[in-house]
Amino acid sequence: MIREQLTEIYQLLLSRFGPQHWWPGDTQFEIITGAILTQNTNWSNVEKAITHLKTVELLNPEQIRSTDISELAELIRPAGYYRLKAKRLKNFVDWLFANYDGKMVNLKNVHTEQLRTELLVIKGIGPETADSILLYAFKRPVFVVDAYTARIAIRHQLIDPDADYEQLRELFQSNLAEDVQLFNEYHALLVKLGKEFCKPKAQCSACPLKELPHTVEIEYS
Repeated sequence: MIREQLTEIYQLLLSRFGPQHWWPGDTQFEIITGAILTQNTNWSNVEKAITHLKTVELLNPEQIRSTDISELAELIRPAGYYRLKAKRLKNFVDWLFANYDGKMVNLKNVHTEQLRTELLVIKGIGPETADSILLYAFKRPVFVVDAYTARIAIRHQLIDPDADYEQLRELFQSNLAEDVQLFNEYHALLVKLGKEFCKPKAQCSACPLKELPHTVEIEYS
């Protein structure tokens, strides 16, 4: 039942919105940087920060490692919480050098669950960021969930309102084919729906899922 519901939701969203072309980035490290910088901000601000890093040729692990943290913070200022995020970027790079000689290619053959466990140990990288890195940078079949995913799943009665991150992730991963492109597109479509229609105060009248069973009795944040 859940499998069919999730499939129908995906088809309806894809039909309405079309492919979302996520995640923008020319290299794995750029995508990882974007995943860290996008915490608690919008993508347009992240793009400005990444442009600054590209302009001064700092968008690689070696250069980030050798750059003073205060200088790095100023470069990523548009992303907000820039001092904190500079530390988080440094933390990732330090982990990369300490464990994998600073080379992204050395992560290629690390098992997905092991890599996820290691990423979650890095200070400042939580489940959503870790899963974004795995899915978008490393093309691993890991479903990313966020506040939009939770809101939509709860309103469409796919999961209990008190479900945690791992339960939400398991809902999608256990009921969908293990496919990187599917996971990529589905997550992006849910974000699109959450931003445009399934807001804290739902806008159901033109929603592509309006004909499906749902409840908006509470304004889910």
